[in-house]
Amino acid sequence: MQDPELSASAFSWCTRAGSLGRFAREEFDLLVIGGGITGAGVARDSAMRGLKVALVERGDFASGTSSKSSKLIHGGVRYLENLEFHLVFEALSERANLLKTAPSMVRPLKFFFPVYRGDRLGMFKLSLGLWLYDLLALFRTPGFHRLYFRRGLLRQIPFLRQKGLKGGFSYYDASMWDDVIAVEVLRSARSLGAEVANYAEAVAPLWGEGEHAGRIVGFRVRDLLNPGAREVSVRAKKVVVCAGPWTDELGAKLSEDWKGWLAPSKGVHLIFDLKRIPVPGAMVMSQPQDGRIAFVIPRPDFGAGVVIVGTTDGPSPRDPAHATIDPEDVNYLLGLLARYFPDLQLKASDILSAYVGVRPLMGQSVSAQSATGGETALQKVSREHHIGGGPGGTVIVAGGKYTTFRKMAEEIVDFALKDLSVVTRPSPGKSGTLAPFNRLATPDAVQAAKQKAVLENIRVPAELWERYGADALNIVQLAAEHPAHAGAPADPEGFPFLAAQLRYSIRHEMCIRLSDFYLRRLPLYAARADHGLPWAETLAQVWAEERGLAAEAIAPELASLREKIAQLSSWKKSLAPPAEPLSLSQREDFKAP
Repeated sequence: MQDPELSASAFSWCTRAGSLGRFAREEFDLLVIGGGITGAGVARDSAMRGLKVALVERGDFASGTSSKSSKLIHGGVRYLENLEFHLVFEALSERANLLKTAPSMVRPLKFFFPVYRGDRLGMFKLSLGLWLYDLLALFRTPGFHRLYFRRGLLRQIPFLRQKGLKGGFSYYDASMWDDVIAVEVLRSARSLGAEVANYAEAVAPLWGEGEHAGRIVGFRVRDLLNPGAREVSVRAKKVVVCAGPWTDELGAKLSEDWKGWLAPSKGVHLIFDLKRIPVPGAMVMSQPQDGRIAFVIPRPDFGAGVVIVGTTDGPSPRDPAHATIDPEDVNYLLGLLARYFPDLQLKASDILSAYVGVRPLMGQSVSAQSATGGETALQKVSREHHIGGGPGGTVIVAGGKYTTFRKMAEEIVDFALKDLSVVTRPSPGKSGTLAPFNRLATPDAVQAAKQKAVLENIRVPAELWERYGADALNIVQLAAEHPAHAGAPADPEGFPFLAAQLRYSIRHEMCIRLSDFYLRRLPLYAARADHGLPWAETLAQVWAEERGLAAEAIAPELASLREKIAQLSSWKKSLAPPAEPLSLSQREDFKAP
């Protein structure tokens, strides 16, 4: 087996082990706790400024909120109603940057917005809003909005409910691979000198002595993959907490007097086969009773093609890990689908998979503190996220919008540097340096790789170009170097060279557990009714081989994967049969005017 540490682009279990060793020996400028998109952005921004940074994540990267989003990069049309023009402008600017610098992970997506008689937003108001949306984007948009009259919109979406339909609009935003972006940002941070480790839990703060008395100067970190190992003391001049919905849990470790910041919100998404809801683009749905909107988002790049439907909005349990998909969540979304697509007769049995995430929204008490000032006052950088000074001189971050993570990271590092006497380079954002996270995914790199593939007569499936950019050639070469075992099942539709993709993820995406691969590096669980389990034994053998583990490690890893998938699918048991949505004639809240 090739040593995963030898490659310049290595980001593996070997680099993780090296980082854990350096954690114990060195002092860092910043210690970032949390490996979601916010922590990843902070690590990359600070490393680009020349800071010495360490990042630890208790689970896999992006295993919390950052992989449970609607997987959209968007400006937020709905914010225009609240006159939040600056927020929309900032998000649209970041959308343009991401479309340019991460084209294999962020792609243009056409949206349709139907308008029915009695809808809260009529044709005229929506038209004004979408003109403003294009204007705030400075016309740096994949396409301009367009008006459709009733007949024209039905030509686009023939199975759309016709009763009460007045017409609608199309406009553009973008789709993304949320978990993949987080990993690529962290891999970029690692290439810039950051030390990064997943499955490394921040257990307790280290308090300074002497001139540093009363300040937190690091954290004890536990290697969760090696229960017998001693905890490592990671020392840093500043600790930045980017724990998302676990912010209050970390805050309680910092101080016994911690007052909760969050009022978290639970959001559920359902996933269907694209052939079951064959929409030509994404679609906005509005619930007439509560005024909330949800999206229907086609993802032809997820396996054989799926549609993501969501999201809901409800209270979250105190521990975000205990957030569940309840029958009410499923029926809410099925009811919306019945309102817009009655002829499709969508049922709970059509759902391939579902996922639940928790948004780390700020509580009202903290907003009030922010307004009145005081020892724990927050800096409200935008309506979407808050940055504040925490106990012991720490920096606490909560909230945030995935689209603006790069801008948010820049503000977090600026805030952290206020009382640190370190020499840094200019912020990459302020200096205009918008380097791609993965230079092998830029259009020029992909074009060069495609030309090489043609010259060398190498067939590379389109799915690999879309997911890996120029690195798609490496996947094919890995497959050639490691032929499939006799009797191994053929690759599932939409997942070519599956075993080679696992090898690549272990070597270059710090994929540690088999479940990391199934749930985040690829949408194997999400995009298939069988959740990819028929390939589990073959992939477990590849996993053990790449990790250099004995055959005895395979059975426990397989058991862990199956247990995880069973847990994620347990919501199906809570649906009372037949769990079908009510017809339109039965639902008072969904009756067309």
